[in-house]
Amino acid sequence: MKHEEGSFGAGPLIFSFFLGGLIGAGVALLFAPRSGKETREKIKEFAGEAKGKAEEVIEQVKGKVSTAVEKGKEVIEERKSILTTAIEAGKEAYEKEKEKLAKGH
Repeated sequence: MKHEEGSFGAGPLIFSFFLGGLIGAGVALLFAPRSGKETREKIKEFAGEAKGKAEEVIEQVKGKVSTAVEKGKEVIEERKSILTTAIEAGKEAYEKEKEKLAKGH
């Protein structure tokens, strides 16, 4: 009988395993705020880095858009100048033809 009192069966061993797991989970919950705080700090760091990179990209895009807008303005001014010249030439040609017709009648 002494042998039976000192030995462990499968039931108590499984119970001890689950009890240990439960205690481990409780300890993990007690220490979670610290690791949660560290996690929040890492998330803040990542967010800060992401924000910085996003700002860099935005500045690059702004620069490229500004350059494209300036080039667009130059093209428009160039085309506007060509168009104005063509309109003036058309007006002159019209006036000349109008004078020829007036002299012919």
